[in-house]
Amino acid sequence: MTDQSDKRVFLAGATGAIGRPLCRLLVADGWQVTGTTRSAAKVPLLRELGVGPVVIDVYDAAGLMAAVVAARPSVVIHQLTDLPPALDPALMADALVRNARLREVGTRNLVAAAAAAGARRMVAESIAFAYAPGPLPHDEDWPLNVASGPSARAVAGLEEQVLAGPFVGIVLRYGQLYGPGTGSDTPPTGGPIHVDEAADAARLAATRGKAGIYNIAEDDGTVTITRAAEELGWRPGFRMKNEK
Repeated sequence: MTDQSDKRVFLAGATGAIGRPLCRLLVADGWQVTGTTRSAAKVPLLRELGVGPVVIDVYDAAGLMAAVVAARPSVVIHQLTDLPPALDPALMADALVRNARLREVGTRNLVAAAAAAGARRMVAESIAFAYAPGPLPHDEDWPLNVASGPSARAVAGLEEQVLAGPFVGIVLRYGQLYGPGTGSDTPPTGGPIHVDEAADAARLAATRGKAGIYNIAEDDGTVTITRAAEELGWRPGFRMKNEK
């Protein structure tokens, strides 16, 4: 458990589809939140959410380390992606290449910064739809389909880096996202997850759960979510209230 008297969190990817509701949840829980954005235009949004904004590119390793160390977080949360607005299918091919690099290089920089800052816990976004083919539902011990290409290998690399860090490493394998900012208002097939449900899981993981991997998806028989329920106290169905 994280020391509740030291509730400082560094949230990388604070303006994303999951990052925005997660900011609200963390602030409501009494966390002092430092959140990143690549765009100075999004600084007012973060301030409106009650978040201390940092404009930084995760590939700027020195700048990122300085920002994380200055924030003195007990917890670092990795919600970084490099995907197009509303997951525009016309832009996804190039975005997947960028996103794979982000998972590899960006994660490396963030893990190093978290370690330098003395963070005691790191929570990182992964995906629950990169499993190798096999009988359903997949639990967290089922292998990833790394033979399928660079995207799955980058997912595996992200997870390995977080789990090997000098802190309690928590990997949240999110299902297929829907909700605000995703381009879909209805649950897709194959393990859906609403962005509010995903944010709730990250909020819980900031203080709960032992190091390891957790499937985070609605229970449609695609992946098992028993571990998240037992260790994190997470269950699907959460929705934000009074969202601005």
